[in-house]
Amino acid sequence: MQSNNRPLSSIRLFRTSQHPCSYKSSEEAATVFVDPDLVIDKRLNSKLSELGYRRSGAHLYRPDCDRCSACISCRVSVSDMKFSRSQRRIIKRNEMLSVVERADLNSAAAFDLYRRYVDRRHQGGEMFPATVEQFEAFIKTKTVDTRFFLFYEGQRLIAVSVVDFLEQGLSAVYTFFEPDLPQRSLGNFVILWQINKCRELGLPHLYLGYWIKGCDKMEYKSKFRPLEFLIDGHWTKST
Repeated sequence: MQSNNRPLSSIRLFRTSQHPCSYKSSEEAATVFVDPDLVIDKRLNSKLSELGYRRSGAHLYRPDCDRCSACISCRVSVSDMKFSRSQRRIIKRNEMLSVVERADLNSAAAFDLYRRYVDRRHQGGEMFPATVEQFEAFIKTKTVDTRFFLFYEGQRLIAVSVVDFLEQGLSAVYTFFEPDLPQRSLGNFVILWQINKCRELGLPHLYLGYWIKGCDKMEYKSKFRPLEFLIDGHWTKST
């Protein structure tokens, strides 16, 4: 593996060919990947996250489409975030859950939860059907500072949050949860929990990945205001 102790401008990037977009059926998409032989540590992951890159498994990537720029990196400014009444109710509804932090996710219960989540929430998508190999490749990495937060209702595992620790915040890499508990609003609750975790650690930002205006799959991110968007290379606070 290559050392990451080099200027960002010297890092090799690889661009995919055009392929159908997963979010806008009328568009073709392309993706830029960071050199897969490069060691991705916390420092480099932090710098690339600041530039709009996102991690999936061992790969860091960003959209690089020819005709479309709808995918916008977004993050929560946690010091400015004020929970709404409905968000406070979600926190109250889940205050009895216990949370366990782990450095790895070698757990049959976690995969079973992931499989149920994918089968119910992403049927027909790229992740379906869930396999152990896909789970391990998608969730795990050996180089960045990643933690796994497991949420329990008594002895029952009901949510898992994969979080990268950055120098300037936390990155919500992926969350999966029990699909048969809609009354708990677990997806929203975990983000609220992550915001409070940032505050506890004195970190200013929670990175939520990409946002697309008018995309139903990403609309939930708009609930966590004020969001900051990476526009023309600058983070700009939404109004």
